[in-house]
Amino acid sequence: MSAVPVYRWRLAPPGYATLRQLRAQGLRPGGQDVAAVLERPRKRRGPLVAYLYRIDQAKPVRPMTPARWAALAKANAAQQVCPNCRRDAGYRIPASLGMCVPCADAPELAA
Repeated sequence: MSAVPVYRWRLAPPGYATLRQLRAQGLRPGGQDVAAVLERPRKRRGPLVAYLYRIDQAKPVRPMTPARWAALAKANAAQQVCPNCRRDAGYRIPASLGMCVPCADAPELAA
């Protein structure tokens, strides 16, 4: 395996993009290996690292099929049901609370 080039922050040549930048353009890496590494130095810690992919080798994002839309809707619906009161909260239950806001606030009101 050959060594990948390392570029400093904001000094990568054109033709490379991070995963987020590829996604914003409607692209995905498409199985290609990391083409380069971008490093942003920090004080007293290791550098922040971002992996770069070649834009010319990227492939279009796969379209969502009806089955994938259904699976996504089912997963989102499961995260909206409060495990404590079993009601649909109408929003995604925060992982920090583990239950809907009324259930999380109820013990504070009784105290």
